[in-house]
Amino acid sequence: MSKEKKKMSLALKIFIALVAAIVAGLLMVNHASFATAYIKPFGTIFLNLVKFIVVPIVLFSIMSGIISMRDIKKVGSVGLKTVVYYLCTTAFAIIFGLLGGNIFKGLFPVVTTTDLVYEAAEPTPFMDTLVNIFPSNIISPMANANMLQIIVMALLIGFSIILIGPRNQKIIDGVNTLNDVFMKCMEMILELSPIGVFCLLCPVIAENGAKIIGSLAMVLLTAYICYIVHAVIVYSITVKAFGGVSPAKFFKEMMPAIMFAFSSASSVGTLPINMDCTEKLGVDREVSSFVLPLGATINMDGTAIYQGVCAIFIASCFGIQLTLPQMVTIVLTATLASIGTAGVPGAGMIMLAMVLTSVGLPVEGIALVAGVDRIFDMGRTTVNITGDACCSVIVNNLEKKREAKRA
Repeated sequence: MSKEKKKMSLALKIFIALVAAIVAGLLMVNHASFATAYIKPFGTIFLNLVKFIVVPIVLFSIMSGIISMRDIKKVGSVGLKTVVYYLCTTAFAIIFGLLGGNIFKGLFPVVTTTDLVYEAAEPTPFMDTLVNIFPSNIISPMANANMLQIIVMALLIGFSIILIGPRNQKIIDGVNTLNDVFMKCMEMILELSPIGVFCLLCPVIAENGAKIIGSLAMVLLTAYICYIVHAVIVYSITVKAFGGVSPAKFFKEMMPAIMFAFSSASSVGTLPINMDCTEKLGVDREVSSFVLPLGATINMDGTAIYQGVCAIFIASCFGIQLTLPQMVTIVLTATLASIGTAGVPGAGMIMLAMVLTSVGLPVEGIALVAGVDRIFDMGRTTVNITGDACCSVIVNNLEKKREAKRA
């Protein structure tokens, strides 16, 4: 028992690693190439292990969750609540980003816009994205870690297991056993989190330390103020009002996932830790296994805030005053783009290009913020995964109330 008390929590280990990475990174500002060449690879190895376990975790945990629900209507109820919540908070976040950008606009630096070059990636048409949600074979989604296709595949197989009736017991036992095996594997990998956090964050600080103090400091500060205020106010209110969990408990249990997301800037990579944190918050595995993978793919509150702040900053650099109709257009475009760019690598930049195009702002303005995009990305990923967890707590509570009424 005394040994258990002395055992350091994962959150504390990650925090120590995070502080150590910042200190080491600042000390290595003049030796960034060394950090990139010899420290970053170990972070990449850890992130590869996390990505390796994410696919089987998502596949088998969703299947296990659906089987345990034993009711297709309940899966539909959970899915509808999840998508509505994600769309509403994304729309609110982009409004928040625009408000923050306008409040701090006078403090933004005057940056020259001559000779700016930025080639925007071609956005995938929404109908193509819709078609690409559905897998054409069973191997490709897992090989490419296409989360939306894996979710669809898990739903179809899970529903099929329920529908074959009494003959499904052996399959249920097999799925649950495989789920337990991959969960245990995930626990082993997560023990390496502090090392991974240090090796991922240290090179980023070493490379960008000087840049943060440079001309974009005010824009970064604005984005981070909006990230923090949105997370503290919006998630605290919703998790208390609809989730029945105190904000203090929510953020305390979420600390390991928050710190890992900040260090890795990967929503999908943070998924296993996020699942573990929400379980400690009392969320049923059947709910978190559906809500969190979907959120890691389509929920982009942090990214939406980033769109709003960057749109105002780029407009001010080009001497353009955005009108109210243009801001409404940005809200609608960013909300729809959060689903339209789901699962696409570098979705934040593609979304920003779509937002700028929708209101006639020069796409080459992205070049102004591209240099420190990783710093923006660390904050927006943290907000994204916190929003996913908040949604899982709320949906879990609403489902429990719904079942209590039916009972």
